Amino acid sequence: MVAERGQPVPHTQATTALRWSFRFPHRLAWLGIAVLVGGGAALVPWLIFKHGSRSTRSVAIGPEVGMPGAPPTSAAGLEQRISDMERRLREQPQDVAAAVLLSDALLRQARATSDGRPVRRAAEVLNTLLVDDPGQYDALRMLGAIDLSQHRFRDALRIGHRARDLRPSDPWNYGVIGDAQIELGNYQEAFSAFDAMMTLRPSAPVYARVAYARELQGNLEGALQAMQMAAAATGAQDLEAQAWYAAQEGELFLKMNRLDDADRAYRRAVFSFPGYPLAMIGQGKLKMALGDAEAALAIYLAQLRRAPSLDLAARIGDLYAERGENGEAERYYQLAEDLAGPGITQTEANLALFLAEHNRKLPEAVSIAEAVETVRQDIFTEDALAWAYYKVGRLREALTASQRALRTGTRDEGLRSRAAQIRSAALHASPNRH
Repeated sequence: MVAERGQPVPHTQATTALRWSFRFPHRLAWLGIAVLVGGGAALVPWLIFKHGSRSTRSVAIGPEVGMPGAPPTSAAGLEQRISDMERRLREQPQDVAAAVLLSDALLRQARATSDGRPVRRAAEVLNTLLVDDPGQYDALRMLGAIDLSQHRFRDALRIGHRARDLRPSDPWNYGVIGDAQIELGNYQEAFSAFDAMMTLRPSAPVYARVAYARELQGNLEGALQAMQMAAAATGAQDLEAQAWYAAQEGELFLKMNRLDDADRAYRRAVFSFPGYPLAMIGQGKLKMALGDAEAALAIYLAQLRRAPSLDLAARIGDLYAERGENGEAERYYQLAEDLAGPGITQTEANLALFLAEHNRKLPEAVSIAEAVETVRQDIFTEDALAWAYYKVGRLREALTASQRALRTGTRDEGLRSRAAQIRSAALHASPNRH
């Protein structure tokens, strides 16, 4: 049963999955975003169930990038696979195998470059196929991963359930369902889906999800162990996944203040996939933790030129502000807003949190956070909403939202620091305080 909002998430099936993860020869589904593509989601021949389709047939999909017999998931390998599959689709637009393999490679490329355009192309390819053949299973299951990447979490959940009903034995579908439920804030349902995935086929993507579940519940040591199991379960040809897992290990080491270990993990990620965005940003954060703001700034500026984002622009603005260069700080803060796009288009609360943290457009920050929270009630959305309320003096609402943000037991330092400030302000504002 799902915990009520504001109540702790009970350790029921989720903890069962966490125990299982140590028994099998391993993760991180995050973020957010999910590790569906790569490692444990090898594309194999499936018997296609077609609801409303003209026929029922088997389609031999073939190996995904990073698997034996396919190109490696290096930058060049991804480009090769994309080029080959695009050519096949030009010759035969209804080539299911080419469409699925192309989408797989495009999702990998998007993750490796922090560029959303490959995901849009993948969605276009799959939707074109599904217009003519709406029950095509392989395209349908891949579309769930596309929807997750585009933050269309309710669509992903709907497709995940539909594909699961067609093929209950396919672990992929439980990954889609669980990832969508995580982002929507339905943690118990997410953990149950991950349990089902683990039961069907323990693999690197499952262990990655176990790691994220542990991290959400404040168990960083267990999350690290699960992440290392995911890395160990990843093939030598899957360079992009190796980089992703190593970068995630670096993030966990950094949160545990194990800076030398974090450095080694980030270096391993960059060795596997040069210029890997998550690892590059991680190295900047590591430099900050070591007190080398100049080196961090250089890393962030270089990465911003490759793949601009709200997060990078905000980090750069903060560094200039610390140096007293307020004009430069403002330039990058405005860039952060511009990169996020209009408030009405937001599917997550990052922009609201940025505005609240920097005391910018506070009424808009509240509006954005409230709008996002109507769709998803994950702890990070609740945290942003709480902080926006706090900044405009709505302390009672801030405290309520903050308590919801703490419900999983997370040890996220920023979230917990903001919660402590809100709790203190609410206590001192109470006329009944003792």
